[in-house]
Amino acid sequence: MKYLVIVSTLFVIGSLVGWLIELFFRRFVSQKKWMNPGFLTGPYLPIYGFGVVVLYGVSNIPLGINIVAWDVVVRILIIGVGMTLIEFIAGLIFIKGFGIKLWDYSNRKGNIMGIICPIFSLAWLVVGSLYYFLLNPLLVEGITWISENLIYTYFVGGVMGMMLVDFSYSIHLATKLKEFKELGDLRFEDFKKEFKKRINNLKEEIVNK
Repeated sequence: MKYLVIVSTLFVIGSLVGWLIELFFRRFVSQKKWMNPGFLTGPYLPIYGFGVVVLYGVSNIPLGINIVAWDVVVRILIIGVGMTLIEFIAGLIFIKGFGIKLWDYSNRKGNIMGIICPIFSLAWLVVGSLYYFLLNPLLVEGITWISENLIYTYFVGGVMGMMLVDFSYSIHLATKLKEFKELGDLRFEDFKKEFKKRINNLKEEIVNK
């Protein structure tokens, strides 16, 4: 039970913090405007939740390497590969399953299917290194304290429940939009615009009947 609470807490923290990071990144770096960066309606990005769980696990699971320097190097490399793999799997699922590109690296050198690219893999490696050296000791202590306090367990469970409902709803919408075969693969921003357009057209058809 304790480990389930720890993993759930890490997932929730990562999802919420990741949403904030993407919110400001899109406002000041990529899109230059305020917008919901997530596929879900609420303020959370599950891909970051999975990322934090991986970071925590790789940083704390014994690897059996006796030389400290090599232990650190191997952990950092595993973190970089793991974060890139999460990004690739998530992107592939949405492109193949729903025809939606949550992000697009097609204009980046060395990209694979526009889902991953060397520059962002390097960024994940740097982020993972910063987490390992700066945040992990604090997070281990904080998560241990939270897992031993029942009231926070209910809070985490409530947030996980809301995320599950939100995810089911968003997947339903994506499935409905996927029925329009002529759309092809959409970038995430275009997906939201197209879906809003379809809803407005449907409302007009109902009113005119």
